[in-house]
Amino acid sequence: MTTRIGGFRRKTRHKLKRSISEKGKIFISRYLQEFKDGEKVVLKADPSYQKGMYLPRFHGKVGVVKNRKGNTSYEVEIKDFDKAKTLFVHAVHLKRL
Repeated sequence: MTTRIGGFRRKTRHKLKRSISEKGKIFISRYLQEFKDGEKVVLKADPSYQKGMYLPRFHGKVGVVKNRKGNTSYEVEIKDFDKAKTLFVHAVHLKRL
């Protein structure tokens, strides 16, 4: 039996990279943005803020906000092939569709 090598962000150098115009500190407007239930969002990870980040395999997927969890996180339902999955994502990593 082999041991799995690597962690959460393994092989994501290009996937989780910010563009040159977005480099630097996190945008406070993205941190404090709010979504309504049923609103469609795109999962777009901000690599400078690791809390509330989803698995990189879901990067770029479109989901629906189910409800709010805590102050700044949301419960987002996405479709992974034929199965519906629920993710708990911080508002920094979400973008309106």
